[in-house]
Amino acid sequence: MLKKSMKIQLKNGLEARPVAVLVQVASQHESSVYIESEGKKVNAKSIMGMMSLGLDSGEEVTVIADGKDEEEAVANIEKFLSGQE
Repeated sequence: MLKKSMKIQLKNGLEARPVAVLVQVASQHESSVYIESEGKKVNAKSIMGMMSLGLDSGEEVTVIADGKDEEEAVANIEKFLSGQE
């Protein structure tokens, strides 16, 4: 299992469209992927779960991945959240 804290650097935070893209990025990986914020942990492959977090730009989250491609999953999510995708 791999855990990594990161800051959301998307201009408008995680609104509907960025959440949909994040779910697509997470879903490309075999590993289970979770996003944790303020004690709440949701499946990063679930649009409804991710929307329920209501994350804004500048917020800190912890990405947790567990599986064969966990390092790649965390790296790709970090790249997306930092606005490089």
